[in-house]
Amino acid sequence: MFGTVDELVRDEMPNRAVVSAVGIRKKLFYFCSEVSDATTLKRIQQFIDHGFDITVFGFCRTRYNTGYEPAWPYVPLGLTVDGRYWHRLRAMLGALPAIIANRARLKHAGLFYARNLDQFVLALFARLIAFSRAPIVYEVLDIPPFLAGRGVGSMLLRWFERLCLKGASLLVLSSPAFHRQYYAATQKYRGPWFLLENKLHPSIAAIDRPVAEAPPRERGHPWVVGYFGLIRGQGTFDLMTRLAERLQGRVVFRFRGALTTVDAGRFHTAIARMPNMEFGGPYQPHKDLEDLYRDVDFAWALDLEHTDHNSRWLMPCRFYESGYFGVPCLAVRSFEVGSVLERHHIGFTFDRPLEEQLVHFFETLTVSDYEHIRARLRAVPQEMFVASDDATRLCTLLEELTPHHG
Repeated sequence: MFGTVDELVRDEMPNRAVVSAVGIRKKLFYFCSEVSDATTLKRIQQFIDHGFDITVFGFCRTRYNTGYEPAWPYVPLGLTVDGRYWHRLRAMLGALPAIIANRARLKHAGLFYARNLDQFVLALFARLIAFSRAPIVYEVLDIPPFLAGRGVGSMLLRWFERLCLKGASLLVLSSPAFHRQYYAATQKYRGPWFLLENKLHPSIAAIDRPVAEAPPRERGHPWVVGYFGLIRGQGTFDLMTRLAERLQGRVVFRFRGALTTVDAGRFHTAIARMPNMEFGGPYQPHKDLEDLYRDVDFAWALDLEHTDHNSRWLMPCRFYESGYFGVPCLAVRSFEVGSVLERHHIGFTFDRPLEEQLVHFFETLTVSDYEHIRARLRAVPQEMFVASDDATRLCTLLEELTPHHG
């Protein structure tokens, strides 16, 4: 997701002889909004691992991995921008000629797989012009704010999504709250769905996981809070800046990854001004995780970008990453990730006012209280954080959806 990803993909590839022995079973056309995103690459590789003959129809973005060259058949659909919906609508319209030009190829589809709503619409269009009856799978990793809003435009978009859902054979979600709070409650979706969490790839097992009996860290230095991944939400970053100002000498905030919905100028100004705020740039998401989490005490999982919906419902990647390496998360109480932390007693959660609660927490936290939670976290079975047969079960469902196609 952040930096070069070729090595990540190579590390996760299986023995090609195994795939060849299985044989190519179905033609899968995958529609995505960012062809170089690490989660996209992971999903594509999972399908290849399970024998699907995959062709990707995808957009590019300019925030990272701009030099990535796909190793599989790829139809470029143009450039899109994160969060700018009118631009994305124009990009969708601009992608139609490329899809039409591949109409003959699309006729052989065994399955269409689309990530997020705009790609779902393009997949429906592709199936229509190809006169195909192949099933479509709709994967959702986030609920966009415009889709969850209260205005007339949001209501129309939700109506449109409900209409499109009638054409989906399967809904794939990364958090159970997306189904519970939105698709079941708001969209009244009653069709089949599959939970595919943002867990770590099984190859992470090559890195030894810290054990519960690990000796406690000496507390002669400030607590270190790591925020790794997509750095998003201006309100979130502003809160961290205020905390850094109030907790100098007691807490260090360490950032790695890529800025999304944070103003770059304000971010770098704050980093330069505050001695206890550090930015280390991009990283390789699979390869560098051990080094990232080895040197922090907490993982920041307080997402305040859309607190009425998406931020409240999602399960962030850093929950699984930090959990595997025995680093407790900081989260908002009553949010989905906060509820999981409280249910298993493996992290720290906070009510509003968040700033005051966090300041009090760091001013009063003892080493023994911290080590108690860290020991509980390190005793949790790694299946909570690492995918086991999740992708296999999904691919089995996809095979069952396509008995007469491909």
